[in-house]
Amino acid sequence: MTDTHFDLEILKDRYDYIAGIDEVGRGCLFGDVVAACVIMPLDHMIEGITDSKKLSPKKRSLYEHAILSEAVAYSYGRETPEVIDEINIKQATRLAMKTAAEGVLDQGFREKSILFLIDAESIDLEVPQKSVIHGDDISYTIACASILAKEYRDRLCLQWDEDYPGYGIAGHKGYGTKKHREAILELGPSPLHRRSFLSKILAQREG
Repeated sequence: MTDTHFDLEILKDRYDYIAGIDEVGRGCLFGDVVAACVIMPLDHMIEGITDSKKLSPKKRSLYEHAILSEAVAYSYGRETPEVIDEINIKQATRLAMKTAAEGVLDQGFREKSILFLIDAESIDLEVPQKSVIHGDDISYTIACASILAKEYRDRLCLQWDEDYPGYGIAGHKGYGTKKHREAILELGPSPLHRRSFLSKILAQREG
């Protein structure tokens, strides 16, 4: 479980709020990279919150509802495979995180003192920010952001699975599983596949 100690210690410095930012889908072969930014109340916490990767789908869904009901503000950002291929995944991830952060600021927080805690990244935005390695294990607000981003992207994957049948997107969520790679070899890439991630697979298919 990720508690509030880390966030509360930072909050003492001089900030009105702590905002957590995390992403999901960075290592996928298919689909958008998605980021979430959230400000949570820190006078109490939702018990059991931790890195979204450590939670079952059922628990993630329950925690998402709890987070959304308690959040002071939240927002999402996403970048498409086309953008990922054009500027690379690191820059696309940072851009999605920036969009999510700006979405929170636009909810009446531009005049507030906010520190953005970002999971192992930085964003091109002139705001107080701190990159936190393994942030979703250390920071409560980053862990909450990781759950929001994961649930949001998982719902996109369900829609993408209907739009692009045959790849099994609903199951593996676009990651490079054996089933997914075999489907790409058989069907070729869809419009939502990241071409810059597929060089070896496409070389094998064309060979």
